[in-house]
Amino acid sequence: MDTSDGKTIAPRITAYATGTLDEALQRLHGFGPERLGRLTNHAPMAVEALAARGQAPGVHRWLDLYAGKLEDFPSRVEPINAADRRGALGDPRRAADWIDHFTRALAVRPWRDVLAEWWPRLLPGMYGGSTHPVIRVGHAVRTLLAGEHTEARLTELAHSLGYWAARHHPVSVHRSALPYGVGTAPAAVALDAVVPIAERDGGFPTRLGRVAELPVWADAVTDPETVRARLAELVRAATHRYATHGHGEETMLVHAATAPNAVLRTLPALPHELWAPSLQAAWTASAAVTAMYAPDEPVPYVPPGTITPEEVAERALAHGDEHVIKLTDTALDFADEPALAAALRAIEISAPLR
Repeated sequence: MDTSDGKTIAPRITAYATGTLDEALQRLHGFGPERLGRLTNHAPMAVEALAARGQAPGVHRWLDLYAGKLEDFPSRVEPINAADRRGALGDPRRAADWIDHFTRALAVRPWRDVLAEWWPRLLPGMYGGSTHPVIRVGHAVRTLLAGEHTEARLTELAHSLGYWAARHHPVSVHRSALPYGVGTAPAAVALDAVVPIAERDGGFPTRLGRVAELPVWADAVTDPETVRARLAELVRAATHRYATHGHGEETMLVHAATAPNAVLRTLPALPHELWAPSLQAAWTASAAVTAMYAPDEPVPYVPPGTITPEEVAERALAHGDEHVIKLTDTALDFADEPALAAALRAIEISAPLR
């Protein structure tokens, strides 16, 4: 697949070590999507990324290390019904109810139909849960697009969509058309034009509430293949940017790349009419995270040397941090020099899983 700058993205994953991945997902589905009432369970995303990148032999060992961050599946309140949906949307207390709802839906309808129905409903609220719900959906959809619709993978999609519905959180951000043409500029230029918020204390929800204005970018794009190309360009630019800007907040700035990449990975499963609004939601997420966590100054770029993509994946597994694993997974979608440098930078500045 080509991007708008003529560069080619590395081939998407087309096969998994199915047994290991499904075993890991089954092992995880007895646990909830969060812990401590606010922190995301990253394990389903990380094990999918490891399996996709040839690291399946280390998946269960990694899970053993991560097990202390897992909490039991949450309590149910009452089943979601048509009359209740609007009130239950965005209510984290209803996470189990939403997961049950999508489990029932996926048991009787094709997964693409369920996704197409709910994607436009959920897309405006992709900023809840620090964008983790949409990222988890992107990982789940990638497994299904690989061609094996196993029970574990469909259950994972139900958990992912249920988590998104429970953490659904829209934002209202003014779009400013800047005088020097950011709207049609390369994605890297657009990200450079994002103005950091003035007060950069507090967690993700607090900072998100302070993002009042973002530049317009790619808002006139409607052709599906151009949408795909611009979205891929955005993911690449955000990934490359991490190599020099990741120190602003080594964990949260990962999402400037992984959130739009989740949308990019989902596009092939969606009707074309949903692609353009998906691009705009992904841009808002990436730009907002940039505004919330960008450092005052970049650091010099450090080339990755002669390391191979396979070696980078191995280093990410050895390091173990879930955000390192997920950024590396996104970087390996491109596997160019700046993307590998970004993955190595994440490994360098992030605390390892112990």
